Amino acid sequence: IGDQTQKKKKKTPTICHIHCYGVCWYKGSVNVCVEAFLQVGQHTWERCDTAAALLRRGCPSHRLEDPRGSAVLVKNRNVTFRSGRRRGGRGGRVTQLQPQTVRLHLRPGEPQSFEVRFRRVEDYPVDLYYLMDLSFSMEDDLPNVKKLGADLMEEMRNVTSDFRMGFGAFVDKTVMPFISVAKDMLENPCKRTEPWPCSPPFTYRHILSLTADGGVFARLVGGQRVSGNLDWPEGGMDALMQAAVCEEQIGWRNVTRLLVFSTDAGFHFAGDGKLGGVVLPNDGLCHLQGNEYTRGNSQDYPSVGHIAETLRRKNIQTIFAVTEDVAHLYEGLRSIFPKCAVGTLSNNSHNILQIIVEAYNALTSEVVMENSKLPPGYHISYASRCEDGGPGPGGRGRRCSGISVGDEVSFNVSITAPPCAAASRGPLRVVIKPQGYSEEVEVLLSPICECSCQKDMIPHSPSCSHGNGSLECGACRCKEGRVGTFCECVKEEADEATDSRLCRRDNSSEVCSGHGECVCGRCVCQKGGQKPQRLYYGPFCECSDRSCGQHRGLQCAGHGRCVCGECVCLPAFGGAACECPLGSESCLSADGQICGGRGECRCGACICRDERFQGRTCELCPSCPDVCAAHRGCVLCRAFSLGLSPEECGRRCAHLNLTLVGHPGVLATAAPSAGLHRCMEVDTEGCRVHFALSAGEKEPSASAAPFVCQECPSGPNVMLITAVLSGSVVVLGVALLLLWKLLTSLHDRREFARFQSELERRRWNRVNNPIYRSAITTVVNPKYKEH
Repeated sequence: IGDQTQKKKKKTPTICHIHCYGVCWYKGSVNVCVEAFLQVGQHTWERCDTAAALLRRGCPSHRLEDPRGSAVLVKNRNVTFRSGRRRGGRGGRVTQLQPQTVRLHLRPGEPQSFEVRFRRVEDYPVDLYYLMDLSFSMEDDLPNVKKLGADLMEEMRNVTSDFRMGFGAFVDKTVMPFISVAKDMLENPCKRTEPWPCSPPFTYRHILSLTADGGVFARLVGGQRVSGNLDWPEGGMDALMQAAVCEEQIGWRNVTRLLVFSTDAGFHFAGDGKLGGVVLPNDGLCHLQGNEYTRGNSQDYPSVGHIAETLRRKNIQTIFAVTEDVAHLYEGLRSIFPKCAVGTLSNNSHNILQIIVEAYNALTSEVVMENSKLPPGYHISYASRCEDGGPGPGGRGRRCSGISVGDEVSFNVSITAPPCAAASRGPLRVVIKPQGYSEEVEVLLSPICECSCQKDMIPHSPSCSHGNGSLECGACRCKEGRVGTFCECVKEEADEATDSRLCRRDNSSEVCSGHGECVCGRCVCQKGGQKPQRLYYGPFCECSDRSCGQHRGLQCAGHGRCVCGECVCLPAFGGAACECPLGSESCLSADGQICGGRGECRCGACICRDERFQGRTCELCPSCPDVCAAHRGCVLCRAFSLGLSPEECGRRCAHLNLTLVGHPGVLATAAPSAGLHRCMEVDTEGCRVHFALSAGEKEPSASAAPFVCQECPSGPNVMLITAVLSGSVVVLGVALLLLWKLLTSLHDRREFARFQSELERRRWNRVNNPIYRSAITTVVNPKYKEH
């Protein structure tokens, strides 16, 4: 808010008029006061604030400029319940979308909302154009498509009484490498004559305009012959573009438009035409002459995005009836094309009727809102209210599904304008419409960026230095030659160099200490404005009541006030930030002493003399010995002559009066009193010494120790210890012998078992003694056989 260039231009800005020197833009709940209620030195943008703040600062309520946004329904024709055709009516105008025109007066940052209603009208007219791939692989599909006309007419009578159908076909561009350009192949690309030759190739051919006569559809489709091409993808995108843009030739009406695309192959898209030397981009215009597409060999295929935008603009809903092997390609188009459905075609297209009917029901049962491009900086949001009463699923509130005939859904549309610096001037237009429908809502946007107070300008106002300027929207527009907030200075006399020198403190480089402006050789300090807590004053604006020290987040600790950068404290406080109480109440300990007698009270807190003591009043000493430990040495030396030497014991422990008792239980009979401590310590001989003493609270010194008792443990029983040790040795020895005997027995058993096993393996038969050698020797005469 505000325009900082006014300091350089030395001109008085006119507030709330965006074409003048300074502006106060409307944003959110910020308002402007058109009353001349500013003081000298305050900027004109300081009139912009919330209404409550301006009223507190003295702006009259009737002078607040506080325009509010609004939504005005310019055309609001009610939605139609039925088209009236089924019962013989003439139909008339059918309205499915309400309202038709809305004007929004938008205050920047403040959204304006309106409701859009949509009703699916009964018996709404439908136009369907069947676009078929007539390449050779689709030959077995033609008979079923021929029967489609009568069957689809019969089926669609259940939906609408006004249904029309059309037919078109496509193959591919008639250039290499998409088709063969040999003469015989151009005449008959299938190279056959029976049962009939193929049709010459073509890019796209419009065969039948939209008609309600199903017999004409069957006759013309039945007379078609398939053609052929070389590559696998087809030129369907060329045909799809022409079927969308040639509205007059196709016969499209301003009703529900369906386009059925039937093929068993993929498609060429932008850039593929370069393979055939076709480099000119598709212009998206109609080029049908004699129902033939004439630019197929001179313009490239259209891009997918180009076709999607054309279908969206022409309100055409697409149904892809494709075979299973290419269905995944066309499924990818669903996220790009508006209102698109994909059905899996059988090998001979016998299920084409089912695909069309199911796709039509799916497309028409869903409403998706869309809008044209918004002006820069504007924001739009949707909140749907569907038939079930709840918000619509997904789509950021733009979508409603499962809508039947006669159902009504609504969408709450909210539009927010940007700040006026980014907002376009003049009326703007946005179109909101459901995808696939021709009806739309025209939204006229009028940003509120100017004040209405300029018409109340007061020329030669006395508020502007006795008529030296005009009071316009609460600010002075000075006459030529006058400057200043209230036109109080003559421009020729207010030399900038002189003024600047007079407004510098001690030859400082900053004018008015950086907290004001030099007006007519005098510092005008910053006051009020958007940060009224930062006030500056003084001859050179050197003083501020917000620059003092803080304590715990509070200036002057909340115990004083800031005067020209220094804290002036209340009588009971001191310090640079008034953080120190001057009294000692916060330092009193439980016994009424200051810091327990162990420290000094400074700035409301105790400073302990002994570093071992701590706490709010020096009452804690974690490292100090307790009363019992402090008197252990004196008790031992006085009662049992242990520890200290007699001389030192007499000097340090003369104050103790001791009484020896025979049993510790006697200590329990001591009368309880304040400071009484019952102690147990261990002497140098290991005996436990029990004693009771009374000690003061200030220091650990005992005034009396009336009872002392010593318990010494009895000596060890030598006989018992000897007997236990001897018995343990004997038991351990016997246990070791038994363990040794057990281990040796197990070892011997294993060795004997192994020995027996070896004997069994070495036993033999007496007839076949392995060391026996026969005494008979047999000699064979080698010459025996010769005789």
